[in-house]
Amino acid sequence: MTRQRYSYQPRAGHGLPHDPLNAIVGPRPIGWVSSQSASGTRNLAPYSFFNCFNYHPPIIGFASSGWKDSVQNISETKEFVWNLATRPLAEAMNESSASVPSDQDEFALAGLTPLAASHVNVSMVAESPVNFECKLTQLIQLQDAQGHPIDSWLVLGEAVAIHIDEALLENGIYQTAKAQPILRAGGPSAYYGISEELRFDLVRPDARRS
Repeated sequence: MTRQRYSYQPRAGHGLPHDPLNAIVGPRPIGWVSSQSASGTRNLAPYSFFNCFNYHPPIIGFASSGWKDSVQNISETKEFVWNLATRPLAEAMNESSASVPSDQDEFALAGLTPLAASHVNVSMVAESPVNFECKLTQLIQLQDAQGHPIDSWLVLGEAVAIHIDEALLENGIYQTAKAQPILRAGGPSAYYGISEELRFDLVRPDARRS
């Protein structure tokens, strides 16, 4: 199949109305991260570069463009919480992205309820149906291909406690679509949801042979 390909080198610019990278690598789950400063100030912020990287132990991580309050807090306390962002919480999640002074509480700003965690000294979002309590495992400054450090930081943490709304468990199986997670993709305002109607199943070749 012959394709007409639009090609560019990112360092030279993409030449398009909007950088396509975020739309291509998407949709992505949202890292809705709560943290707390060493002095006890709560922080809550969404990060669009987020994912899960290991099963056992469960390791999740997010990347921050710049040394933001979340990174500062986690570097100090070595703890954070990931909260599942869902369609009913989309507007509150968006409000928590506001650039405000570090002494302001985004829980209050977004009208959300802080809930004490059980294994870390960080508040969870009570309205979120899933929360991961995490201990920092690595804080890494990213580098470019030439080995030069860039102003982006990868935060990795082990989920030491996981909380799931029991309404999302059917016969012990977590129902992803029922949780209504929202996903980030596209331009500055584009989000997506998922539905059971869009689901399809594939069995891995190794499983078919066993």
